[in-house]
Amino acid sequence: MKISETITYAAPPEAVYAMVTDRAFQERKCVEAGAQRHEAAVSPAGDGARVVTKRDLPADDLPDFAKSIVGPTLSVTETYEWGGAAGDGTRTGTLTVEVAGAPVAMRSTIRLAPTGGGTQITIDGDLKASIPLFGGKVEKAAAPAVIDAIRSEQRTGNAWLAEHA
Repeated sequence: MKISETITYAAPPEAVYAMVTDRAFQERKCVEAGAQRHEAAVSPAGDGARVVTKRDLPADDLPDFAKSIVGPTLSVTETYEWGGAAGDGTRTGTLTVEVAGAPVAMRSTIRLAPTGGGTQITIDGDLKASIPLFGGKVEKAAAPAVIDAIRSEQRTGNAWLAEHA
C-alpha cells in the first residue's frame, strides 16, 4: 500500500535537519507518540546521518485481528538514512519502519527540501504486510497508524523548532 505524506516546517533546511538528527528530538518524538519504552541513536553516515529509534507502542487502536498478530504492544524500529546536502540544503534518503514479530514493514524514500517559507519533508513509502490472504487487510489497518505517527512528528517538530528558534 502506497503512503505519501508531507511534513511542512517554518524553518530553513539546516534547522530542520539539525532537529531531525538530534537525539533529544528523537526521544521527545517517541514520548509524545505515546511510547511505553524507547531508545534513540544518531550517528554520522558519510555526509549525512543515520537515525534509529526503537519504541514500544500500545496496540489499543488496532483492530482485533491485527492485535492477534502483534499482541498488546507494537515494537517499532524506525531507521532514517540521510544523505549529504545539496547547495540549497536539499537532502534525500531512505526511511524503513519495521514491526518486531510481525511481517509488516514500510520502505520509503525521503526528501528534505526548502520551500517558499520553510522546509518540507516528503515521505513516499510502500507499506507491506507479508501475510498470505490477509496482507491487504493488515496494510489497511496499519496505514492510519503510520500516518498518525507522521503527523505526530510534525506537531512535535513544530513545537521543538519554536522552542529552539
